[in-house]
Amino acid sequence: MSTPTDDNLLARLAGCGNAPEGPNPWATLDAKEPDHDVSPQSPGRGDPKLDALWSRIQRLTEAGGEKPGPQQTEQVSEAAEQRDDNPFLPIEPDSFRRAGLTDSEVEALILKFLLARGDATGRDVADQVKLPFVLVEALLRQMKNDQLVVHKGAAPMNDYQYETTDFGRERARRYSQHCTYFGSAPVSLADYIAAVEAQSLTKQHPTEADLRRAFGDLMLSEKMLARLGPAVNSGRGLFLFGAPGNGKTSIAERVTAAFGKQVWIPRAIGIDGEIIRLFDPVNHQEAPLEAGQGLLDQQQIDKRWVRIRRPTIIAAGELTMSSLEVTLNSATGISEAPLQLKSNCGTLVIDDFGRQRMRIDELLNRWIVPLEKHYDFLNMPNGKKIQVPFDQLLVFSTNLEPRELVDEAFLRRIPYKIEVIDPSEEEFRNLFALMAAKLGFEHRQDTIDYLIDVHYKQAGRPFRFCQPRDLLLQVRNYCTFCKRPMELTSEYFDLACENYFAVMAGG
Repeated sequence: MSTPTDDNLLARLAGCGNAPEGPNPWATLDAKEPDHDVSPQSPGRGDPKLDALWSRIQRLTEAGGEKPGPQQTEQVSEAAEQRDDNPFLPIEPDSFRRAGLTDSEVEALILKFLLARGDATGRDVADQVKLPFVLVEALLRQMKNDQLVVHKGAAPMNDYQYETTDFGRERARRYSQHCTYFGSAPVSLADYIAAVEAQSLTKQHPTEADLRRAFGDLMLSEKMLARLGPAVNSGRGLFLFGAPGNGKTSIAERVTAAFGKQVWIPRAIGIDGEIIRLFDPVNHQEAPLEAGQGLLDQQQIDKRWVRIRRPTIIAAGELTMSSLEVTLNSATGISEAPLQLKSNCGTLVIDDFGRQRMRIDELLNRWIVPLEKHYDFLNMPNGKKIQVPFDQLLVFSTNLEPRELVDEAFLRRIPYKIEVIDPSEEEFRNLFALMAAKLGFEHRQDTIDYLIDVHYKQAGRPFRFCQPRDLLLQVRNYCTFCKRPMELTSEYFDLACENYFAVMAGG
């Protein structure tokens, strides 16, 4: 579904400028050295120590021969691939225009930051808005000429301590009335769409080995793995149903691990002056790059982006329609991205489907177009409607019968429906042996025989995958409280079953 326009965007994010008409711009991904508009003479701008260091680097470069050629850039690319299995790499912009920003947008962030902080060095400001210091420094000089900021004092490395003037504080307050956000400069929506396409789940094709690795800590039958494999590989909708306690949620949580490990997402997205915060520490686990070996490795990454583990977001009974729309905090003017946007390039799990606080048909209707078209429409607080990618594995997990919840038209859009069935007696016994070893018990076959005969077969009770763990925890807690030896006895299992099955069906 890639278009020439998309290729241009991807090429720009990769540091290639506007895509040429000849070779594929992706050929230079990770290998393109940023061509910033910085004077090659001396980055120290008069600082003797920095000038001396720069001269030494130039001498070493000249001694090594010519400027980096194709072979050297290939080595850079190989190093990038070793540190990240994701071919996408956001390259630091060399101008505000290439960053998709205007001077006014960055000025607003800087003034609001200084208003809250009081004063800060130019490098602190650059670190706050996640933009290159050379660009921020030039803007700060212009803001000083416009009498918005002044130098409070000198700072190390040819920098200054900045604070706002009365005029600057007044302008900062006006900016804050619209939106109080002064974090990372936002990434444009077009750049975000291009990044999702480059890291799409549809470009990932997990193998049987990937699946076994993802579910390595779960006991799944070969039949279940054979059914899950094509469903995960499709990157489309998946319906997990069956009795409670058999691991539907555990399976859904581990699906993402079968795909590539990391993706890059922007901290915030900017759309016509509105800012949507995307990076969410609650739902996203940051996976920072390891410290690089060279100067280029440290400076080529666009810090407005953050590398995270492919997300797995779980929404259970608390899910409401507002969770699926852009939400505006009226007090701060900051918008929060919906769950499906935060889960792009990962997995979105609708757990306990059918028990949400919204009508089932209302929830299903919300997903029909995204599942079919792989894009979604969101309403912005200013009334504008935007189109965004819908690129995740959507997993519905329920204890209820799907045909009683969903009509045929919707089930058709969920290509894989997998029942998670009860374990066999052999699987149940094997799981007991594994869990006993993990929890510090010596496995006793005679005691397990007693448990199965008395509390399952005679009681007509079905096996569940969660029960070995739950019953053993009951026994361990009892032994710990009574200060008794950690062992498995018929007496302990009688007590555990009396507590565990007291109000359950068949208990």
